[in-house]
Amino acid sequence: MNFRRKNIKKQQCEAIVGAQCGNAVLRGAHVYVPGIVSASKFMKAGDVISVYSDIKGKCKKGAKEFDETKIFLGNGISELSRKELFSGLPELKGIGIRMTEPVYLSPSFDNVLPGYLFLQNLPSAVVAHVLNPQPGEKILDLCAAPGGKTTHIAALMHDQGEVIALDKVSNKVEKIRQNALLLGLNSIRAFCFDGTKALRFEMVEDTDGEPPFLPESFDRILLDAPCSGMGQRPNMACTWTLKEVTSYQPLQRKLFSVAVQLLKPGGVLVYSTCTVTLAENEEQVAWALRTFPCLHLQYQEPQIGGEGMMGAGLSFEQLKQLQRFDPSVVPLPDTDINSLRDTRIEDMIWLANKDCIGFFIAKFVKCKSI
Repeated sequence: MNFRRKNIKKQQCEAIVGAQCGNAVLRGAHVYVPGIVSASKFMKAGDVISVYSDIKGKCKKGAKEFDETKIFLGNGISELSRKELFSGLPELKGIGIRMTEPVYLSPSFDNVLPGYLFLQNLPSAVVAHVLNPQPGEKILDLCAAPGGKTTHIAALMHDQGEVIALDKVSNKVEKIRQNALLLGLNSIRAFCFDGTKALRFEMVEDTDGEPPFLPESFDRILLDAPCSGMGQRPNMACTWTLKEVTSYQPLQRKLFSVAVQLLKPGGVLVYSTCTVTLAENEEQVAWALRTFPCLHLQYQEPQIGGEGMMGAGLSFEQLKQLQRFDPSVVPLPDTDINSLRDTRIEDMIWLANKDCIGFFIAKFVKCKSI
């Protein structure tokens, strides 16, 4: 949960960073060299400078000043001079500006106990508990990168059983393997494979447990589906087009159909997204219940988010079985941290649980074979 710090004195010396870098700074990161787009012509190493985000992508690389739309992120200390930053040396990397007065007090957890902790948003951590994997089971994470939920599932199983992680981008799969190795988890097997093609019907010898898989191969399946990502926060630059937003529903349904067939009778399927659209969430649940009579919605534990959104034809009882994290319900537009000093602990916990990314979770059980 973040609170805006007011009365930060803006400096004459400025640096402009890209929108994605700006988002990371709001989440507690320092400014790394590749994210710096421009800097004042007189900036030297050790200077206190004000950092701004170019949310429209208008600033030219290496510019000495920028007067168009920019968002103030806070103050920091430059690790390099302007000349060093824009010298053209390709090997330049690492921290370029060390943030000392960020607008939001978000602590950085970079390299904090890397072999023991994996930083996740609250709803992402809730998903694995809703799936409730048990030791000895065979679990499929159908769209697994970068592996936060995969490793959480394996940890909840006490690393006993088998967790299959699929992603169709090879460098993302390698990241899953690295995270599993870092956390000492041996039950995870990651494959570079398209989840829409993960189902096969013919017996093939010597596959060594690699995809594609036969029907009813898994006890539990997590489908954290590709989505429009409109629940991600912070996000100061909206680049979505209507065509892009509407393109995800068919892909999600294709993946869902594969997941249902790969699930054993009595097995659990959890569908989740990090977006807030009705079309990618409640409408998908309504479609699934119509298309697959073998599926029944289940109540979720823990239930931290709110109930589902009306508009997809689901009953009130069904909406209560869904879990939607909606940060818009939290009235914190300009809350100053000093105004919360007398707030009750219970209210602070409620705020922390609600002031997160936008997210959606649905839990199904497969009652019989298709």
